[in-house]
Amino acid sequence: MKKYLVFATTLALFCCGADFATAGSIVGKVKAHGVKNSADAVVYIEKIESKSFPAPKEHALLDQKGLKFHPHVLPVLAGTIVDFLNSDDVLHNVFSPDACADKMNLGTWPKGQKRSFTFKNPGCQAVLLCNVHPEMEAFVVVCETPYFAVSSPDGSYEIKDVPPGKYTLTIWHEKLKGQPVQIEVPEKGEAKADFDIHK
Repeated sequence: MKKYLVFATTLALFCCGADFATAGSIVGKVKAHGVKNSADAVVYIEKIESKSFPAPKEHALLDQKGLKFHPHVLPVLAGTIVDFLNSDDVLHNVFSPDACADKMNLGTWPKGQKRSFTFKNPGCQAVLLCNVHPEMEAFVVVCETPYFAVSSPDGSYEIKDVPPGKYTLTIWHEKLKGQPVQIEVPEKGEAKADFDIHK
């Protein structure tokens, strides 16, 4: 989980010119009802008026290992290239039936190889599947800003290096729903926002 938080922080620094002297954090907890734990909810700033963010040069990585996608949920900034690595001894195929991901199908490839796809459409919540192993499933959530985090099993999350201001904070989960929260981030310190999500 830590490396994906680092990825988000890197985007904030290099895409957005975040200034540590005038940047705060958003912290909180997600309480997920009706599922085994509170992991894999994406909390993100929906948009920032009159502000756009260039696609990062750094690629994101979604691995296929042990007949599972790692991570199960991957938030990215719109325009991010995601590399799909096969770390298994068997062939894998990655495809998405979702139009927002161009109904992409990357074909089938062996261990040690990567294939890539650019996720361009903000708001896209693309399911990823494997034609070879139908039990495999993951999600890429495409955000309009680089300010996002994925909740841990205990529900905690943190979005670092957020410019001060008022924002709409939104939550996405593959099975549950929650309401957006209005939040004001200080020049220094933390703003707190908790979420209850239900079916």
